[in-house]
Amino acid sequence: MTSDNSGKSRKNVHAFWLFFPAAALLAAIVVPLSVHSVLSGSGWPPGFLGAGHGHELIFGFALALIAGYTLGPQPRRVLVTLFLLWLLARVTWMLAPGSFVAQLLSPAFAILLARYAVPRFQAAKKWRNRMAGPLILVLCLLSLAFWLANSSLTEGLQPVPETRVVMMAAIVGLLMLMTFIGGRLIAPAVAGTLEKRGIPLAARVQPQIEGALLIILPLALVLIVLMFVPFAEPAAGLLLLVSAILIVVRTTRWKLWHCANRPDLLVLALGYLWLAVGAGATGFSLLQGADPIPSMHLITIGALGTLSASVMLRLAWQRAKKTTPPSWQVVGIAIGMTIAALARFAAGLTPFAKPGLLWLSAASWSCIYFIVAFQLIALFRHSQNRRK
Repeated sequence: MTSDNSGKSRKNVHAFWLFFPAAALLAAIVVPLSVHSVLSGSGWPPGFLGAGHGHELIFGFALALIAGYTLGPQPRRVLVTLFLLWLLARVTWMLAPGSFVAQLLSPAFAILLARYAVPRFQAAKKWRNRMAGPLILVLCLLSLAFWLANSSLTEGLQPVPETRVVMMAAIVGLLMLMTFIGGRLIAPAVAGTLEKRGIPLAARVQPQIEGALLIILPLALVLIVLMFVPFAEPAAGLLLLVSAILIVVRTTRWKLWHCANRPDLLVLALGYLWLAVGAGATGFSLLQGADPIPSMHLITIGALGTLSASVMLRLAWQRAKKTTPPSWQVVGIAIGMTIAALARFAAGLTPFAKPGLLWLSAASWSCIYFIVAFQLIALFRHSQNRRK
């Protein structure tokens, strides 16, 4: 019985060893190429122009992160199928985003990912523990909504949202998912550290705050989709401001000032606080009737960038060497992503009129992810050599 199980486990591969390096490389490449395609006037690659780079960072990069983090060990045939579909979707979108194949492959990967990832959360006893599944499903379905918004089949149909609205909804969907999973990751890690020092931490997951966020943020997402309704935009803004306050309160109650010698936890907390900054700034923009896109980059760069890079390295170091990432790596992530987020936010609504800020943001973001990608590959090799 034991030998059968061990043989089966050897045939399975942890999804993060495949999807994390690929996601990091995609992130490192997409942003500078998208800046180059516009500022150079070449328009190449066409898939990264306009909303294209946002599409790839959400439905390419972020969904690859979700695959790596949630799928766990999978049979090789499942992982190879998923990965090849993801890779083909990225290549076809980059080279010919308007083609039928490119438009079809991206939502196809998202739906197949949902097929394998969502059921993994349904066995949990408490409803809050099952919420990651529906949150992932929403993000995957928004990939399908993006296809519908761009399809000639739905042109002129009123119920179909515009591409811009789909992208904004997807960013709020990411905000929801990072708020939930980030809290479930940081809280036990901080509690375990404090317990070793004899410091009790009563406020861990904080189910009341988490429950409130799981109501407020989906409502904000729905209101963003319904932005053609007069009251929807300011109402969504108000809900995002409330969510920002709740995230700050939740983070403060984790007593992170006792973790001064754990930069890995502090940087995770910084990424979590970026969620509050991004949600608050976006909410304020919506209340003012201003364009929220610059503020939303605080979510996609500050929060997603900091949390994803930190989590990828943390998980890989723990699997390969049973330790936490070195301080210089996590501190570098914090500094690099802060520069990238603030530079892009400062570039404002007309970022291409401020190429210096845009290149600073792109360069900082790209450098971080190249370092993360190469470190992940090195750790994978180490883990394989250790098994021999």
